[in-house]
Amino acid sequence: MGHSGVVSPFADPDSLARALEATGYLPDAGIATVAYLAQALGRPLFLEGEAGVGKTSLAAALAEIRGSELIRLQCYEGIDASQALYDWDFPRQVLHLRAVEAVGGLTGGDADLAAVEQALYSERFLLARPILAALRTPGAVLLIDEIDRADDEFEAFLLEVLSEFAVTVPELGRIAAATPPLVVLTSNRTREVHDALKRRCLYHWVEHPSLEREVAILQRRLPEITEALAREVASAVGKLREADLLKPPGVSESLDWARALSALGAAHLDTRTAALTLGAVLKYREDTARVESAGLEKLLAL
Repeated sequence: MGHSGVVSPFADPDSLARALEATGYLPDAGIATVAYLAQALGRPLFLEGEAGVGKTSLAAALAEIRGSELIRLQCYEGIDASQALYDWDFPRQVLHLRAVEAVGGLTGGDADLAAVEQALYSERFLLARPILAALRTPGAVLLIDEIDRADDEFEAFLLEVLSEFAVTVPELGRIAAATPPLVVLTSNRTREVHDALKRRCLYHWVEHPSLEREVAILQRRLPEITEALAREVASAVGKLREADLLKPPGVSESLDWARALSALGAAHLDTRTAALTLGAVLKYREDTARVESAGLEKLLAL
């Protein structure tokens, strides 16, 4: 559902792309367009793709160019609404009760008890979890990370929040966002997310970057490395992604690998340094064994 009155701070996708590039995030045309539309239309942005392709980094870059706060909700199996929305500061409530008792404030009268109870469930003791914090922070970017790890009940709860950009705290009433946050949901597709949630959002499948874009990302993020090393790393990682691995390396692994090689003083990627630093780019023993058995020279064309 779009929200009237939501205005993108950028005139078009190209101006948004330039702003993202200035932060070090280099978008392709598809990402720049869907990110622009999410802001222009006031719609949540649903990013799906393999781990490490830059979904979370895009949310951080969007917060940076908007000059707003990034509020992150990390999803996991068993997460429920209270962990995403709000909770009460129980230890402070107990201390407050003890303080009231110590000064003789609890006389047992109904009016006194009601006043104490009302004080216990006031703003003073409310702990805002990520969703409530985002509703209360004008212009925030709310990152709901790895929604595919949560369950159906949590998805249903999110649907309600994303429809109204408001929540009800029984003790305090309805709390609505004065300015709806920009919501970015990510999924690594470990399971399918329900259509009802996707329909609320603008959807984009985030691909691994092209060779040229990955070289540019490496050079932008790691200005100390040579263009030759950036190109050799990007090319090698591209081949690893085609090698039927359990966990194909993402951009974050490309950066880790290039950093490791730079720390060793390597100006080029050769078979010896590749063998010694594979742990920066491959995170499963089975993947390392597969690459080693295939032969680094053959697989990486070094």
